[in-house]
Amino acid sequence: MLTGVRVVFLGGDARQIEVFQKLSELDASVTLVGFDQLSNPYHGIQRKSLSLELLRDTDALVLPAVGTDEDGRVHAIFTSEEITLTEEDIAALPKHAVIFTGMAKPYLSKLCAKHRITLLELFERDDVAIYNSIPTAEGAVMMAIQHTDITIHGAEIVVLGLGRTGFTLARTLLGLGARVKLGVRRPEHFARGVEMGCEPFYLANLAQHVSHIDLLFNTIPTMIVTAQVISQMPNRAVLIDLASKPGGIDFRFAEKRGIKAMLAPGLPGIVAPKTAGRILANSISELLNEVTRSRGDGQ
Repeated sequence: MLTGVRVVFLGGDARQIEVFQKLSELDASVTLVGFDQLSNPYHGIQRKSLSLELLRDTDALVLPAVGTDEDGRVHAIFTSEEITLTEEDIAALPKHAVIFTGMAKPYLSKLCAKHRITLLELFERDDVAIYNSIPTAEGAVMMAIQHTDITIHGAEIVVLGLGRTGFTLARTLLGLGARVKLGVRRPEHFARGVEMGCEPFYLANLAQHVSHIDLLFNTIPTMIVTAQVISQMPNRAVLIDLASKPGGIDFRFAEKRGIKAMLAPGLPGIVAPKTAGRILANSISELLNEVTRSRGDGQ
């Protein structure tokens, strides 16, 4: 239980609903900032404006998937007001407070380090990333179906990267009957690709493996699908970039070639916000319980 733990939610999207409902059910004291257009009544949950007074009495601050931009602005779909998290706001938090976000820009990381506030980036956790890879893979397949006129079954598909998302996506595509080529950097990933039933290759040889593809999915957040690579692709190819912005595909050259290329980060929150919210809710509640227990042990 989280009795007595004071949690403030600052902005966010539909995923946050699952999180604050779960924390409230665990008896945390929950306050919402930036949710004035959310119509559903939630018993026992307060709505307030952002203030230093509110933050001084906060044990945990929950931010959206991307905590802030480089100017401190917070993404909030349930309000028309602009929300900005300033250095003064961070400084107002108690030193024991914890900030939760999916991933933090340098702006937020630097301020938390400067004021010695614990910052937990949930998307860096293996468990969260693996769970999130499921709706990501489903969303990627959905996009592929929407933007092609062929079946996944029998299609020649390249997946770049065998991280947590790449692994789940490759396995999903194999299950649908695709012929999957897997671009990797490490020998152990090459071996895993063979074991899975893919056709692995090293990324240095990428240009040699794209001449007949129907689809390419990239999960690597650095420029990997260059103009030189795209020049070897057939015009029918569809490129879907699942990496965080700016992605790893030369979108300018793809457009010049007439090849359809899309940047599609954040799919869990788009295609399955309830599931994605439950993943975050479980992780945040477990971490808050750990923090609460450790404080009790320390006393």
